[in-house]
Amino acid sequence: MISFPRTGMLAAAAALAFSLASARAADPAPAGTLAPPQSFDTITDTTTRSAAIFTELGKVLTSPRCTNCHPASDRPRQGDQGRPHQPPVTRGPDGQGTASMRCASCHGAGNFAAARMPGHPEWHLAPRSMAWEGRSIAEICEQIKDPARNGQRKVEDLLHHIGQDTLVGWAWAPGYGRTPAPGTQAEAGALVAAWIASGSACPLK
Repeated sequence: MISFPRTGMLAAAAALAFSLASARAADPAPAGTLAPPQSFDTITDTTTRSAAIFTELGKVLTSPRCTNCHPASDRPRQGDQGRPHQPPVTRGPDGQGTASMRCASCHGAGNFAAARMPGHPEWHLAPRSMAWEGRSIAEICEQIKDPARNGQRKVEDLLHHIGQDTLVGWAWAPGYGRTPAPGTQAEAGALVAAWIASGSACPLK
């Protein structure tokens, strides 16, 4: 005979197992790609589905193409290994370097293949409040939703920032010797839209 407390524990364990199984319902996307939002439709619980969609988006957010410009310190990183930037520049007061060493001193309007130099007209570091190098997907999710840390953006603003902003779009066309962010910018934007539509839930820490 099973006591009531033991029955309750078994029920809780079964619910947890079901939840974990549901969160894994989407087929894993191959390395370097992103699963489309509809591949998460089999997750019936809306909150779980929303968190799973953000976890997929996290493949982009934690790629070197993003973390190098969202560093934990004032010094950007570079390359697929995220090594400290050389020369040793720092963010400066506006995220575009110091007066004596501005980002634009070396980074032009576009990638310069001959020198393997990446570029964009707005090349700069993310604000210090949006530093997420080394943080978990759950921590980045909470950070990216917080207006006090995301530049007073609403989650809807992330549709443009991640899905259309051309500086963010550089991550998928980074030039010679750099691995592009997974998927495409349009696919990342579709994940953001699906995440918002499903309630903008964050993965558990």
